[in-house]
Amino acid sequence: MQHIQPVELAKAYRLLNHGPTTIVTSAHGGVTNVMAAAWAMPLDFDPPKVLLVIDSKTLTRELVEASGEFALNIPTRALAETTLAVGSSSGRDGDKFSALDITTFPSQKIAAPLIGGCLAWLECKVIPEPHNQQRYDLFIAEVVAAWADAAAFSAGRWHFPADDQRSLHYLAGGAFFATGEAFNVELKS
Repeated sequence: MQHIQPVELAKAYRLLNHGPTTIVTSAHGGVTNVMAAAWAMPLDFDPPKVLLVIDSKTLTRELVEASGEFALNIPTRALAETTLAVGSSSGRDGDKFSALDITTFPSQKIAAPLIGGCLAWLECKVIPEPHNQQRYDLFIAEVVAAWADAAAFSAGRWHFPADDQRSLHYLAGGAFFATGEAFNVELKS
């Protein structure tokens, strides 16, 4: 195995090809915020649940803890610059929605806005797990509403219509990749 090399343990998480980068929106008491989050994943089917890591120092964390809800927006490659920008600045320094000219529309079951131009949207209500939230910055939430752009998701499957309409995956340091071409495999009997 001549091509095997060690990986710095602090970077071992990068070996897991997790789901798409998300943009998290939150709202409470008339304040809204938006941030990027690469550490989000499905947890359960029925009822549907997700996991999301939110750093304790962020405005998003403060709003999510106060409201008990957030939205996961699945951005496209066309939104890569916006995704990096919302993940590189703090909402405490000003309104990122206005500063970045982010188009939003109302969610149906929560207060946080949804972001226009995304592939999909999940409205989530936090299931309180104080130990996980405080120790690991890990939030478990039930998905109470979900939406998708029919051009990219229908019949329970992704089918990205164009390169700029593919989901994003964050590597590090501003580097992303977009979901590639789909292919099918059939088992041989």
